[in-house]
Amino acid sequence: MAALLRTSVFLVGLFLLACGSREAAVVSIALHPSNPNIVYVATNEAVHKTRDGGATWEQFQAFTARRVTTLAIDPKLPATVYAGTMGDAIYKSPDGGQHWLPHNVGLKEHVSFVNEIIFHPDNTELIYLATTVGAFVSKNGGREWEERMAGMKEVHIVTCITMDHQHPRVLYAGTTGGTYRSEDGGTTWQKKNNGLIPDDVLNAAMALGVNMLAVDPRNSDIVYAATTKGLFRSTNRADYWEQIGQNLANQFISTMALHPTNPDIVYIGGPEGILKTIDGGKTWQAHNQGLTTMNVRTISLSPSDPQLLYLGTNGSGLYRSTNGGAQWTPIPLTSHAPAAPAP
Repeated sequence: MAALLRTSVFLVGLFLLACGSREAAVVSIALHPSNPNIVYVATNEAVHKTRDGGATWEQFQAFTARRVTTLAIDPKLPATVYAGTMGDAIYKSPDGGQHWLPHNVGLKEHVSFVNEIIFHPDNTELIYLATTVGAFVSKNGGREWEERMAGMKEVHIVTCITMDHQHPRVLYAGTTGGTYRSEDGGTTWQKKNNGLIPDDVLNAAMALGVNMLAVDPRNSDIVYAATTKGLFRSTNRADYWEQIGQNLANQFISTMALHPTNPDIVYIGGPEGILKTIDGGKTWQAHNQGLTTMNVRTISLSPSDPQLLYLGTNGSGLYRSTNGGAQWTPIPLTSHAPAAPAP
């Protein structure tokens, strides 16, 4: 029963992902690390790419028959792109999306859903995955994968994973049963639910799901957890969590983005749209001007321009803001320049 209810939390996320028409549901956005004009977007229908800030798009035919659930760009070699899928594990493109090859050796036979892909900041051949059957690592750019679940055996659905870039051997994983921390590059994990979810609640199968984790880029002690039951922050590397934003109208937080240089600025998204704090979470302001759908699935902040953000909704597609979320403009994905089909 407990496992069933924990899985049901994850299925809520699947439902939200599937809302709206197939092209109107944007499930993942990957921004080029240095060129703000290059953006990859995954919808329920396909993977799209723009080279001109959204004026024109190309669609990759390689993914017309399979659902892409997450995208990631190699920060050192940005022409290399990875796509996690629903039902077909990982694909890799070495040429900006023109050709895609499966990279699944060592992944469990039935990796049904890849939730997140992250890279070591100095060695991008070292990659970590969060999947519905656990956490995995590759040391050779995705050619081979190894399971990394020691200490996490009571859960299988790893919903998200993140890294402390100042201390890359420190990882955090979100699951349908709370959070875990690893201090040895994912070799072993320790449960870190103090203040996040009481053991008696977890044991009673009333667990929360962790949708996203993020480490403050300037202070490794501060970690954020966006969950199905609110936004949490830790100031001691997840040893203890405290809830912030208790007065938010809806406590289901599907996504968040941290400002790269100003730790007081955080964006969160969910069924009520986008909220922004400029005082470290003490107060929050809605930033929904221009949105026609409030149900936000994902938000990405440009690494090269913190005022530039993209967000994906579950009903009205992709939006862009060039002023820190004060105004959003819809970006249609319909004017495609044909892309060469993958062999």
